[in-house]
Amino acid sequence: MKRALVFQHMDHDHPGRFLDFFAEDGIIPVPVRLFEGEAIPSLASYDFLFVLGGAQDTWQEDQYPWLVAEKQAIAEWVGERAKPYFGVCLGHQLLAAALGGEVAAADQGEVGVFDVSLTDEAQGHRLMQGLEPSHKVMQWHLAEVKRAPEGARILASSARTPVQAIAVGDHAVGTQFHCEFTPQTVAGWASLPNYLASLEKHLGPGSYPRLLQDSYPLMPGMARMTRQIYENLVAATGLRK
Repeated sequence: MKRALVFQHMDHDHPGRFLDFFAEDGIIPVPVRLFEGEAIPSLASYDFLFVLGGAQDTWQEDQYPWLVAEKQAIAEWVGERAKPYFGVCLGHQLLAAALGGEVAAADQGEVGVFDVSLTDEAQGHRLMQGLEPSHKVMQWHLAEVKRAPEGARILASSARTPVQAIAVGDHAVGTQFHCEFTPQTVAGWASLPNYLASLEKHLGPGSYPRLLQDSYPLMPGMARMTRQIYENLVAATGLRK
């Protein structure tokens, strides 16, 4: 079976609906809990790299020294090995930073359900084939990519965040939005007081029930969008062979 290396930055976080995709394709996820000091193994024996979100910022290397090794590993994986990569939120920002782009605090953060639209660069790009021009997505970020790496394509944007998705070649993609979130993911927050407190900090009292009501009817569409991007990446990289 193939193996996906998963860089994890927070407890209780996981690749969500991508785990279903991995199971269907015979890919075993192998998490590395970077926030607990687990070392990144040699990349040679892995087939896919999935980098999750997190509360950290890409520039906080003094506070989180493991970010240095993580960015080096991403640069090796994407820039040198040119193997399949998917990054969400912080994983999207780390992809940009590792390859020479710029990440900084967002002008306006996004927490909740927002609209994103495909860019002109996405038209005809192999990783965006079959997608509608605009989508409702889940967001939870206070930093953003200010400048994409040289050679990267900006594939999606929103009213607040111009760089919502980037691609490096046909083998690496990052999304600022949380396309991995599932109904199970969001339901699980009810048991995580720190997640609920963070939501209320950004969205006010009663924000969690409102977010459930807003997001649940949209989840099937989010699943279809995510599945299409994954299928495009699998086809472009030959991951399913």
